[in-house]
Amino acid sequence: MASEETLVAAAALPAGKYRYELRRGGELIAIEEEMFGAGFMRGVRHTPDGLNRHEVEARLDAGGFIAAVAVRYSRGPFKRSASYEASGDLIRGHLIAAGGREEVSSKLGRMHEVDADLMLCKALIIAHVRARGQVRWIGRVATIDPNTLVASSPKQTYRRRDEAGRLWIFEPRMGDAEEFELDEAGRVVRRRARDAAETTLVSFVAAAA
Repeated sequence: MASEETLVAAAALPAGKYRYELRRGGELIAIEEEMFGAGFMRGVRHTPDGLNRHEVEARLDAGGFIAAVAVRYSRGPFKRSASYEASGDLIRGHLIAAGGREEVSSKLGRMHEVDADLMLCKALIIAHVRARGQVRWIGRVATIDPNTLVASSPKQTYRRRDEAGRLWIFEPRMGDAEEFELDEAGRVVRRRARDAAETTLVSFVAAAA
C-alpha cells in the first residue's frame, strides 16, 4: 500500500487558470481568477467594479501543502497585507496595516492544511482528503481571515456526501455547512453556501504541457 505521504503528493489539482463567479440571488457579487501549477497557487477575488480585492500567492511543498503564503486586500483607500510561513507546528508571519507591523502566529493542525480563503485552497484540502481515501476528515486548519488577515486554527470538517465522491460538505463551524461539487478531474465546479450564495466555475484553461 502506498504511504500517506505518497498519496498526498499525488493529490494535485489540474494545472491551469480558473475563473469563478460568485452570485447571490442571480446578482454577480465577486469574481475569482486563480492559477494552479507545480509548486504554486495564486489568485485574486474582486468585486465587479474592481474596488475591493483579495489577493493570494502561495508556495506549495513537495507534498502539495501550502508552505508559505502572502495575502493582501484593498477596499477603497484601505489596504492590508500579511505573509506567513509554515514551520514545524506553527504558521508564523507578520501583518502590515495602517503603517504598522505586527508579528502573528497560529498553530498548524496535524495535516498542516492552510486556507487563505480562495476556492483553490479548499479544493486542495478536499484533494488531500480524497487521496488519503477518507470519506470524512476532521482537523485543525490554519485559516487566514479575509477581513483581518490574521491566522487562527479552527477545527473543521470535510465529508463526502455521495458514493461517487463528487459532492463534499464543508463545515467551518458547528451548525454551518457548504456543499462543494467536483467534476471528474477533481476541480470544484460549484460551491453552495448556507446564505444562498453560489460560486460557479465559468472557465478553465489548462496549463501548457
